[in-house]
Amino acid sequence: MKKAVKHYKFINSATGNIINYHSLDESLEAEKIKEELEKVKAQVAIKNGIYLATIYWEEEKDEVK
Repeated sequence: MKKAVKHYKFINSATGNIINYHSLDESLEAEKIKEELEKVKAQVAIKNGIYLATIYWEEEKDEVK
């Protein structure tokens, strides 16, 4: 059986481009999720050479059409 996970995308607000995707276990507490996302955000900023404040994340929504 698969674990339930939430998927997040990290977006460069200056360009609107998605620059990273990340998944976390759905059973984590909200504070732990935020902490993990902040760590990933910092790593993405360093990797891409952009300001931390330029990046934000959104939860991926499963949109079935």
